[in-house]
Amino acid sequence: MTNTNHKEIVRPPVICIMGHIDHGKSTLLDYIRKTNIVDKEAGGITQKISAYEVIHKTKDGREEKITFLDTPGHESFAKIRSRGANIADIAILVVSAEDGVKKQTIEALNCIKCSGIPYIVAINKIDKPGADIERTKINLAENEIYLEGFGGAVPYVPISAKTGQGVNDLLDMMLLVAEMEELKGTPEMNAEGVVIEANLDKQKGVSATMIIKNGTIRSGQFVTCGNTLAPVRIMENFLGKKITEATFSSPIQIIGFDKLPKVGTPFFTFNSKKEAEQLVAEYQEPEVTKCHISEEEAEDAGLVRTIIKADVTGSIEGIEHELQKIQNDRIKIKVIHSGVGDISENDINMAAGKTGTIIVGFDVKVDSQAQAVADRLGIQIKIFNIIYKLTEWLQEMAIERTPKMMVEDISGRAKVLKYFSSVKDKHVIGGRGEMGLIEVGDDVKIMRRDVEVGRGKIRELQQQKEKVREIREGVEFGCQLQSDIEPAPGDKIEAFRIIEK
Repeated sequence: MTNTNHKEIVRPPVICIMGHIDHGKSTLLDYIRKTNIVDKEAGGITQKISAYEVIHKTKDGREEKITFLDTPGHESFAKIRSRGANIADIAILVVSAEDGVKKQTIEALNCIKCSGIPYIVAINKIDKPGADIERTKINLAENEIYLEGFGGAVPYVPISAKTGQGVNDLLDMMLLVAEMEELKGTPEMNAEGVVIEANLDKQKGVSATMIIKNGTIRSGQFVTCGNTLAPVRIMENFLGKKITEATFSSPIQIIGFDKLPKVGTPFFTFNSKKEAEQLVAEYQEPEVTKCHISEEEAEDAGLVRTIIKADVTGSIEGIEHELQKIQNDRIKIKVIHSGVGDISENDINMAAGKTGTIIVGFDVKVDSQAQAVADRLGIQIKIFNIIYKLTEWLQEMAIERTPKMMVEDISGRAKVLKYFSSVKDKHVIGGRGEMGLIEVGDDVKIMRRDVEVGRGKIRELQQQKEKVREIREGVEFGCQLQSDIEPAPGDKIEAFRIIEK
């Protein structure tokens, strides 16, 4: 709890940038990072970092700090993105001035709304020939995003992430919204915040990247995340430089956890190890329901068993999210194991226990011994460093393994207008085509008030007393229908084919 004797001061905002993958989110992040981070020589700049700080010089000459979360933009990372919005103070919704609102834009907006944080719309790609800001505003309003001066109160800034036009105005707007939100923190408190990434490195050990939301963390203290604990001995800033102290809104990395922390877990800092150990001992893991299925449930469905290995826990969540999307009533994805680190011989042995198990790796390597065993046993391993390629491959695997089934495909429909006569099971009727195509030889269903009452076959078709091979929509015709059921005026005849899907 905050000590009332401690003075609150303004803290920098934490920003996440969200939107459709092709609308320039990554380009905007890259432009801000390259033009606003002073220390260009630090090795951390070129590494994959989850968050970073920039210094923005305002129009009145003040230098203000802003923290950005580098949240993935692809829809398969929806879980990470929504967590990003929850950690952030302000969201930027990037929308292309060429393409307008897309499905991922709405998904990102819902994510922002769920988090309850304010957001700014960045209308990007204004440098493009096809850009139309006014049309984009209308498109946003059609999707219930009402901008300032256009029926609402959502601030917006037209920008070009490619040329940098308007980006300084966007940064100014972020600081203005942050000022209105009155973001404050108490530096005298022990730091607390959220884990945004966790990693297992063979040389360094277990590390976690965290955003400080309040207080200050210092070398010599102890930090807890759920049931994990680490002494604050090796602490780095987002540039990879060793530091001894950090305060609110800063992204930091601490190395030396006894277990891999869960991404999204709150962290707390203590002056003594005893206090930290007490909190860890009292920690109770929240129940998590996973959409796994049993072998029994898979008897009538295709089951793809998968082992996931990735560089960080956030990547695992993204892959699992993608697997869930691919599932349908005929194919199920079962994650039998997931973990951080390179693919080892143990992973191969685990896959060998169940025929057809595949191993998916993201930004990891395969041990040479593990590869040799996999080749010998015929275990399939796929390594990716781009999420879209992984997605495409998983979809191909799902299609390849989906059990084929025969389904009825409706090719045409007609309404019975008149019943003429019958000879045994052959009936002469008049009708009108309502949909698609009906051909001689077609198998048909006889539908009465949307209920199937029988089946038959088209033996002959006539149009204006001339024999024809087919009847199309809107055409009146005569027909000889072979069926055990006598059709009646008002019935519908549906032509169908059995196809494999």
